[in-house]
Amino acid sequence: MVATLDDTKRSAIAVKLADLKAVQQLLIQNEEQFLREINDPEIADRLRKFLEDDRKNQGIIETVIGQYGIQAEPEKTVQEMIQKVRQLIQGSELSLYEKVFQHELLKHQQTMLGLTIHKAAQKVGADVILAIGPLNTVNFENRAHQEQLKGILEILGVRELTGQDADQGIWGRVQDAMAALSGVFGSAVTQTTDKTDMNIQDVLRLDHNKVNTLFTELLASNDPQKIQEYFGQIYKDLTAHAEAEEQVVYPRVRPFYGERDTQELYDEQAEQKRLLEDIKHINPSNIDQFKDRIRQLMDITGDHIRQEESTMFAAIRNNLSTEQSEQLATEFKAAKVEVQKKLGVVGSK
Repeated sequence: MVATLDDTKRSAIAVKLADLKAVQQLLIQNEEQFLREINDPEIADRLRKFLEDDRKNQGIIETVIGQYGIQAEPEKTVQEMIQKVRQLIQGSELSLYEKVFQHELLKHQQTMLGLTIHKAAQKVGADVILAIGPLNTVNFENRAHQEQLKGILEILGVRELTGQDADQGIWGRVQDAMAALSGVFGSAVTQTTDKTDMNIQDVLRLDHNKVNTLFTELLASNDPQKIQEYFGQIYKDLTAHAEAEEQVVYPRVRPFYGERDTQELYDEQAEQKRLLEDIKHINPSNIDQFKDRIRQLMDITGDHIRQEESTMFAAIRNNLSTEQSEQLATEFKAAKVEVQKKLGVVGSK
């Protein structure tokens, strides 16, 4: 019987993604706190931009976790660290300079964690690389924030020590450093200039691309253990995707997409679920039989994806506003996370 086995490497990455999300929440809280304490207009403007970026990046991280497909809790040590830093930032023990210094250290930690996840994904599988791809923007922006925070720290530190303003040329040096980052750091991660939230088509397409990659990886392998591992991920991803669509997306599109076409999507996913359950009972050591059934599942899934990405996506573009499509994406992601939790798709330390 093919179970949806927990792969150690994938679970370890899931925990790191949970760490990333928890630290991101702390970064947002810190910046909200600093804006209440800092009177310098230029520094405040930069912090507001950080806050805007970090709120957007929080949504990207949540999208990646849902796309990755394994829900996990942050490491205990990370939770304890977050609690200590939050108390320091909100308390009166540290000066403003010292608080921002702690924040810059957090940005460095977040940058290195994001890059580590990016590099680890390259060793685990093409589907993992695809799932964490949107983190590239988060990684670049965290590194950019870190460079700008160095400038802020110089200004705050000089004021604290001397009561006088630092040389404002620091911002020029920061901009030089940022220009260098575009070349050097940009080779490690891909910059994305689109600042808008993902719409429902974007989010569904991410899921479609990932499962197609998993099918390719499975069919290319002749190792029963790896085949079992890939199928476990396919099972979890397709099940969570289908149930979230049926809860959130299909009821929303039915009025303008049509009763017959919407029902066809439900029927295709019912056939997917039947095949998934059948394949669970095939021994992956029987490679030819296993792959034959996988190809059947892949064909049905491919037809389903083509219908959604052509006619259903067009119907959504013609009938929902940008805001409505983004809100539907938010609801879909939330529904998928809940399904993943119910399926027991939870990574552990």
